[in-house]
Amino acid sequence: MKCQQCDKPAVFHITELEAGEVREIHLCEDHARAYLNQSEAGGGPGEGKPQTGGALTGPMGVGQTADELAALDQKACDMCGITFFEFRNQGRLGCPHDYVHFEKELEPLIANIHGATQHTGRRPSRPAVAGGEPLPEGTDGLTAVIGMRTGMKEAIECEDYERAKEFRDQIRQTEQRWLDRPTA
Repeated sequence: MKCQQCDKPAVFHITELEAGEVREIHLCEDHARAYLNQSEAGGGPGEGKPQTGGALTGPMGVGQTADELAALDQKACDMCGITFFEFRNQGRLGCPHDYVHFEKELEPLIANIHGATQHTGRRPSRPAVAGGEPLPEGTDGLTAVIGMRTGMKEAIECEDYERAKEFRDQIRQTEQRWLDRPTA
């Protein structure tokens, strides 16, 4: 999530209660420092504090941010079905495709935690297993298999057994290429 005043990632999420209304404020470190200094100088939230730097009147209003967050919470992965709301509550993603599906939302979070968005350390080697194709480096191959399994389950639920058989055969072929083992 971005700061309400600039394009930096929001690292401070402030909830204020004023006259029975809930206000959510999402700010980067610099704008949060200015906002909190205003709160201390003004004696409390909403009590005559100056709005220097437009701490609450930037390009995105507080209500608009809450609406965007509600819409984002409903966004669901088409492979595993996890919603962004579930991820925020559990702190875990459902499948490898989630990194692609929620990329825009996860990138600032990953950058904030790790300080970068590109892996710079060592990686395990992925040699071919017994003469087969090398195991996939990215998540595309694994995501495809997850999608095929989801499609197979849906076909079974719809009692379309021919389509389910095609998915099953595709999954077996993919696994056979990766592991070079004969299908049963």
